[in-house]
Amino acid sequence: MIGQSWRRNWARVIPFFDYPPEIRKVIYTTNAIESINMSLRKVIKTRSSFPTDDAVMKLFYLALNNISKKWSMPIRDWKAALNRFAIQFEDRMSPG
Repeated sequence: MIGQSWRRNWARVIPFFDYPPEIRKVIYTTNAIESINMSLRKVIKTRSSFPTDDAVMKLFYLALNNISKKWSMPIRDWKAALNRFAIQFEDRMSPG
């Protein structure tokens, strides 16, 4: 079943491997990602439906702002990842 799942979703998985190792490491840092996912699931769980996709995005935006205020530990190897982000996504990064 796991192999079938990988084959079915391969088009979604493979772009991840195009990123350099520094960025991949930050993306797959399980504890940080799972903590965010759990917090976002809590926010969604309290509501049964949303009038639009935009409403969900706004709720997530506000939730992520609140979640980020509680972060106390820095992301491991963030400096190396940030340098790679600046190279790979130069047009999206603001100076400073």
